[in-house]
Amino acid sequence: FFDNERILAVREMIFSDNKNDRKTALNKISPMQKNDFIEIFTLMKELPVTIRLLDPPLHEFLPKEDGELEELADKLGQEKSMIKSRVLQLEEQNPMLGHRGCRLGITFPEIYEMQVKSIFEAAIEVSKKSDIRIVPEIMVPLIISQTELIYIKDSINKIAERIIKKLNFKINYLVGTMVELPRAALNAKEIAKYADFFSFGTNDLTQTTLGISRDDSGKFMPDYIEKNLIDNDPFVSIDINGVGKLVSIASDSGKSENKNLKLGICGEHGGDPRSIEFFHKTGLNYVSCSPYRVPIARLSAAQSKIKNS
Repeated sequence: FFDNERILAVREMIFSDNKNDRKTALNKISPMQKNDFIEIFTLMKELPVTIRLLDPPLHEFLPKEDGELEELADKLGQEKSMIKSRVLQLEEQNPMLGHRGCRLGITFPEIYEMQVKSIFEAAIEVSKKSDIRIVPEIMVPLIISQTELIYIKDSINKIAERIIKKLNFKINYLVGTMVELPRAALNAKEIAKYADFFSFGTNDLTQTTLGISRDDSGKFMPDYIEKNLIDNDPFVSIDINGVGKLVSIASDSGKSENKNLKLGICGEHGGDPRSIEFFHKTGLNYVSCSPYRVPIARLSAAQSKIKNS
C-alpha cells in the first residue's frame, strides 16, 4: 500500500467523504492486490499462506511533505490548505492504539471487501491453472472481542460465496485472528468458537501487557537489565511470567472450545531460541518471524522438539 503506484489511491480513499468515492479509489488498487496474491499463491504452491488484512494506523498513509500535499490536492481538486487541515484532523495522539486493525475494517468495510475479493479471485485463478487447490487463511487483526470477529467473518463469508458462485469454482478457506491484546487473550474461549486459528501478535501483546512502547523502550530498558530489574528485553525474548501467561491461557482455553484450532505466533519473538522453546511447550503449531531470523528459528524449533520429545 505504500508503493508509489498505490499510495495516492490509498490517500484518495482516506480523504473520501462517502462510500462510493472510497470504492472508486480502492478499485484502482484492487488489480494490484490481486496480482500480489497470485504471485504469492503461485510461489507457495501447496504451502499454507496466511494473509493478515490491513493493519497499520491510517496516519501512516497520510501525506507529510509539501510535495505530497500538493499532489493530493491536485488529484482531489482541493486547496492545499484544506488537505493540510484534514491531515491534522486525522492525526491521532496514540495511533498504535487507535484507528487500525479490524477497526479499519469496521469503519471502512470497503477496504477489507477489496482485499478479500482479491484474495479469493487470486486463489481461484491459481487453483484453476495448477493441480493444487489453494486454501487461503485470512487473518483479522487487533480484535478485542468475538463480536468484531463475527462481524468481519460474516462479511468474508458473503464475499467468498459471491466469488465462488460467479467464477463457478469451489474453494476452501480459513478465517482466524490475531491475538495481540490482553482482552482477546483472556476471552479466547469465546473467540475460538468463530476462529479457525489464532496467531499471537507478541510484539503488540508485549506493548499492551507491559504498557511499554517498543519504539521507545531502548531509552530505559538497558538500565533495567543492568540493574537486574528484568532478565531480558521483553521485546527480544518473551516475558514468560506476563505475556507468556496470556499466551498459555489463550491457547488452553481456545483449544478447550475448538480442538482443531491452529496456534502460532507472529513477531520478533518467533526468532528467539528461548521464546521458541516456551512456545513449543505451550503447544503452538508454528512460529513466524522476520526473514533473516528464519534459520535460527528453524534450528531452535528442531532443538525444542528433540529436547521435549
